[in-house]
Amino acid sequence: MESRLRGADAPGLKLIETMLWDGSGVALEPLHRARLLAGAQALGWTCPAFVLKGPSHPARLRLTLDAEGVVTLEPGPLPPPKEIWRLALSPERLTSSDPWLRVKSTRRAAYDRARAALPEGIDEVLLLNERGEVCDGSITTLFFDRGNGLRTPPLSAGVLPGVLRASLAVPEETLLPDDLPFVRLWIGNALRGFCPALWVG
Repeated sequence: MESRLRGADAPGLKLIETMLWDGSGVALEPLHRARLLAGAQALGWTCPAFVLKGPSHPARLRLTLDAEGVVTLEPGPLPPPKEIWRLALSPERLTSSDPWLRVKSTRRAAYDRARAALPEGIDEVLLLNERGEVCDGSITTLFFDRGNGLRTPPLSAGVLPGVLRASLAVPEETLLPDDLPFVRLWIGNALRGFCPALWVG
């Protein structure tokens, strides 16, 4: 099958799913599988049948799929929990029309740079797109409430289709950086769950 995304044949490229293993299975497994399959289809790759296996205790389970259809599973320790995540803004910018933002893969340079430059005392940074709209965190999805219920930035802004986001089915709404001090905030992902956050700026 011809690749639908230019660069799908880049050396070392892999699709990624980072999952919460509870000791016997993966939380949100159907959503992880659906996103992996969608990513493989976008790249023109084959996604083989596979069984998720992990240790006898809760763990971080990282799955990768390469262009040859090889699935690799790597267990690791769970990240330490945080009572509240302190948020700031990253100077990194995303382009909302970039189709690679819809695929969770090792092609994530902007996110990696943002994470590597995390300021002291900050747990997560938020990235904006070319229109100045809030998109994602470097490793999380952002959720917010202006007083009308939980919302999340739209996928069309250049947001990764997160598994936690999909499980919550939260309505989309554009958020600008000037709004951040005035809304309730949460961040989350499939591994860490849904966590309260504080805008530090």
